[in-house]
Amino acid sequence: MRQLVSSGSPFEPKIGFSRAVRTGDHVFVSGTAAIGSDGKPVGIGDAAVQTRRVLEIIKGALEDAGATLSDVVRTRIFLAHMEEWEAVAHVHGEIFSDIRPATTFVEVNRFINPDWRVEIEVDAVIAGGGERSA
Repeated sequence: MRQLVSSGSPFEPKIGFSRAVRTGDHVFVSGTAAIGSDGKPVGIGDAAVQTRRVLEIIKGALEDAGATLSDVVRTRIFLAHMEEWEAVAHVHGEIFSDIRPATTFVEVNRFINPDWRVEIEVDAVIAGGGERSA
């Protein structure tokens, strides 16, 4: 089984990507930036605000694929400015302190949009192979 999850972004068909892909009990969420419902960046200049928005988008993609944040086993965090790692880590810790996925922080040269401070991608393994009780 291969399930593609769309965020509705017009870039998905142009670039050829999905917000998330589920195959079996694995879910892979693409690099996600802090984009508002209007398609514009949110939290410009504030890495913590952007991280909250990114994790909201990721949570929605996971849920659309039948997973939850509790199923996340790896997060990859890309930063425009490594000196902002603690602000991003604080928000990450609020969400994942009990889940504790394997996590990597990497500073990148730049993002597609210069207003982005952080981009995050996650991998999840659905507990019980996707069998969830109601």
